[in-house]
Amino acid sequence: MDMTGLIAGGVALLAASAYGVVHRRRAGRVRAVPAATDPVPPLQADLLTDLGVPPGQVTLLQFSSAFCAPCRTTRVVCAEAARTTPGVAHVEVDAESRLDAVRALDIWKTPTVLIVDAHGRIAGRAQGAPTRAQVLAAVAPLLPAAAELTEEKA
Repeated sequence: MDMTGLIAGGVALLAASAYGVVHRRRAGRVRAVPAATDPVPPLQADLLTDLGVPPGQVTLLQFSSAFCAPCRTTRVVCAEAARTTPGVAHVEVDAESRLDAVRALDIWKTPTVLIVDAHGRIAGRAQGAPTRAQVLAAVAPLLPAAAELTEEKA
């Protein structure tokens, strides 16, 4: 009896399972973006302003698409985080209607949430639906900087 088909099926099942585990662990996790010592590039600053990112606030900039189920979950999580955390705003962008921003900010899938600090720098990025705890953990270190920037302007 030939066992080649059985072995090939077992290897395929094992590979698919490993991929599923890795994908599930990475989805929604907020990855820090290396901090830039340079000021925000003018093109990026103009783009963020055009997308509705308020200056001086930590912003959860969410890229979504119309038929994306995880985008709805992400919208609720980000809106709740912005509503309950002073100094945090949530802006949702339709990725299909803003392809210029999608290309400029290197968005590859929806939902993608960019965490923009009070100075307009992208401090974090989450692809997939993050949990509330992940969003709050990513935003927390940026809040003192937002408060200091607000005090400087006053």
